[in-house]
Amino acid sequence: MSNFIRPLAHAQERQDKPFKFTFFQSERLLVGLNTLLPGQEQHLHDHPTQDKFYLVLEGAGIFTVGDETRLCAAGELILAPAGAPHGVRNDGDATLSFLTVIAPAAAASVQPVEIERG
Repeated sequence: MSNFIRPLAHAQERQDKPFKFTFFQSERLLVGLNTLLPGQEQHLHDHPTQDKFYLVLEGAGIFTVGDETRLCAAGELILAPAGAPHGVRNDGDATLSFLTVIAPAAAASVQPVEIERG
């Protein structure tokens, strides 16, 4: 793969679950693309030893980090420090695509977090 990437050229839609594509992974860093169709979500979870950020490329979604939940659209950056519960859902009518960057990547420990939705 080239070192110069057009992320949205790799976006795909999956009806059964959100689509994920990894552009780069080392012990220090993971860079990927996530695509969620309307109604799909990445459940609330955390990475106890990894920092993460999302950069919305197209569409909009409901992002949660810790106790804060917001609708974020293309061009917005969402930061999830290590240990902070985070997730995203696409409640809209359009496809949502975003870059995901995690560091360090090697300690890929993901912990699901239970939440109450009202």
